[in-house]
Amino acid sequence: MKKLIVLLLLLMVIFSCKKNKDKNPSCSTDAASISGSYKITAYTYKASTSSPEIDYYSTIFPDACDRDNVLTFNANGTYQLIDAGVACSPPGNDNGTWALAGTTTMQIDGDAVTIESFDCKKLIFVNADTQTTGDQLKITLTKQ
Repeated sequence: MKKLIVLLLLLMVIFSCKKNKDKNPSCSTDAASISGSYKITAYTYKASTSSPEIDYYSTIFPDACDRDNVLTFNANGTYQLIDAGVACSPPGNDNGTWALAGTTTMQIDGDAVTIESFDCKKLIFVNADTQTTGDQLKITLTKQ
């Protein structure tokens, strides 16, 4: 009986540690945590709130040279999109500004997007047109 109790306690500790390990307590939705380099890894679209989500990644980025670009959010509120890896002709480099408005809204070149989730590895934001059609564009960025 003693061995069973010790085994159960040991299993509880193991699963408890695993659960805590999966969460990142130091991750918060602030400029310091979001700053860094990302690749766009998913791009989906919904035409209305009742429409199914459609994968638009290949539609928006039909060429391989577009799929390896790096988007860097700098801590000073600027961003750079670099045509990294296989370069397109002409290159798709871009730059602009970004800022946080609280922990759920991000301004990119003055356009507001909603931060759906951020775990310090993946940043998912949504640009929704809820005023007219209810269409929704969701972009997933993976930190490099």
